[in-house]
Amino acid sequence: MRCPFCRHPDSRVVDSRTADDGAAIRRRRQCPHCSRRFTTVENASLTVIKRSGVTEPFSRDKVIAGVRKACQGRPVTEDALAQLGQRVEEAVRATGSAELSTHDVGLAILGPLRDLDLVAYLRFASVYKAFESLEDFEAAIAELRQARSSVPGSGVPGEDGPDPECAGEATRGAKPAKGGSASADGRAGTGGPGGADDAPATAAAD
Repeated sequence: MRCPFCRHPDSRVVDSRTADDGAAIRRRRQCPHCSRRFTTVENASLTVIKRSGVTEPFSRDKVIAGVRKACQGRPVTEDALAQLGQRVEEAVRATGSAELSTHDVGLAILGPLRDLDLVAYLRFASVYKAFESLEDFEAAIAELRQARSSVPGSGVPGEDGPDPECAGEATRGAKPAKGGSASADGRAGTGGPGGADDAPATAAAD
């Protein structure tokens, strides 16, 4: 490694440490000619082949920037985006290939983005998969609904109405009282019309 200060053609490693969760190695080097020290970072080579045929190094920052556009207006934090970028890089490096197409990178993004935010996922997928009609969106939404329904307890809140068992627990033992509505524990409301005690019971009776 050439010294960046005196341009001496050699240097020696005095310390090595892993960085970026093991994806890189940070080396502390010293020039034998001027004795000055500098740091280098080594990463495994990963190249992305664009549709035009141009190649460029894989960039986690570019992945995050692209996903950030799809997440505009959504409750997605920068920390969540950073974690998504890390998951995508780990996935593409796990393929063991030194060259990937933009299609491969897009596939690696879709999974983590679907877990992060469904609306952002649809936005990204509409561009990545080149949606051309409402039917394309409907097919993607139907696929998401089917995937969610196959997981216990992952139904869309409010889509199928209130759970009958929960509703039964909320009203069991509640008896209407003269002059007011009944609360969950059976006591008559005293707040009058529009008062806090007139609100429908939502908790199960103890």
